Amino acid sequence: MLAHALFSLATLATAVSAAPLAGPLAEKASILAASGPSNVEFNIAYSSNRTEGLPTTLILATGGTIAGSSASNLDSTTYQAGVVGVGQLIQAVPELLHVSNIDGMQVSNIASESMPDSVVLKLTKLANKALCTPNATYDGVVITHGTDTLEETAFTLDVTLQCDKPVVVVGAMRPSTAISADGPNNLLQAVTTASHPASRNRGALIVLNDRVCQAYYCEKTQANAVDTFDSPEPGYSGALLSDKLFYYSSAAQPTFKQTFDLSNVTALPDVDILYGYQGTDFGLLNATIADGAKGVVLAGTGAGSIPAAALHDIDAAAAKGIPLVRSTKINVGAAVPGDVNYDSMIAGGLLNPVKSRRLLQILLALNKTNDEIRNAFEGKLKSYLSYKPGSS
Repeated sequence: MLAHALFSLATLATAVSAAPLAGPLAEKASILAASGPSNVEFNIAYSSNRTEGLPTTLILATGGTIAGSSASNLDSTTYQAGVVGVGQLIQAVPELLHVSNIDGMQVSNIASESMPDSVVLKLTKLANKALCTPNATYDGVVITHGTDTLEETAFTLDVTLQCDKPVVVVGAMRPSTAISADGPNNLLQAVTTASHPASRNRGALIVLNDRVCQAYYCEKTQANAVDTFDSPEPGYSGALLSDKLFYYSSAAQPTFKQTFDLSNVTALPDVDILYGYQGTDFGLLNATIADGAKGVVLAGTGAGSIPAAALHDIDAAAAKGIPLVRSTKINVGAAVPGDVNYDSMIAGGLLNPVKSRRLLQILLALNKTNDEIRNAFEGKLKSYLSYKPGSS
């Protein structure tokens, strides 16, 4: 049934920016969110008939490969991302309606490498409005997203969600028109996860390819294969067998996670990432600051190593008040605080460069001081590293 629905998308996805289809309750096409500082509006493009006793899930569609289309069902590399609308995605998987009542909203329809911070900020506000306000009627939120930057959006949602209800971010590695497209089942599993009571108090989750992982740690690890998202050290949180969800342990939040309220934030400041390599002196540092960057993440080699040739410019930039976060370009491990050679930089800990960038953006948007920024990145990890047996 899923395969039949998948091929029906080929006839639906004929325009580069297809309009989302209205569902059977089209009168719900524009529902204003409850008043509040975030002032976001739910423009519902699809709404299923309600089945009593089922949970209700809001799907926020942003585009990506899961909404991609190609003239060839063998094409999984040169397709057009962000073509299929949210209504089409939902209607292609009728099994969704056996799991949850569904509303769908088209937030954007783009490839995720083009995802602007403004849309990510809007997603955080929509998710919080849908789940965390006193009159919220949704049990979970699912966000469909391109996989290239999915981990960045999911991390943002994880550290800004203001209640214990689940947000699940989902994508696909093959477009909707491909043979054996992974999107339909990924979407079904995402809704299954978001609507399940066991998913509460786990923050934002990423669901693809039968696996569930916490957004704080989850990363894209393979550029082409469907088995791409992984949480290398902490491991997966759960999995699905025959589309039935289970978790490996009781609900818990990541140890180093902090939560921030962005309801009054209207924009995220520019923060750039500079990539370390053999022989670099991070010569673009001054240029990126001159171009308007309010902070910089240095993706160092190894455990965040920075060459001596770069330290003069780094120290000078830090002396001017520019926060510089030292991360590691390695997928697993930490840039550890406490190295006296790097005192002018903030250690990113277990966060990779893109997650370090997003956390720095959030802290700057909230007007945190450099000392507060350092504590947000380093404080809890420092307390673990300074523990001595016998101390409290």
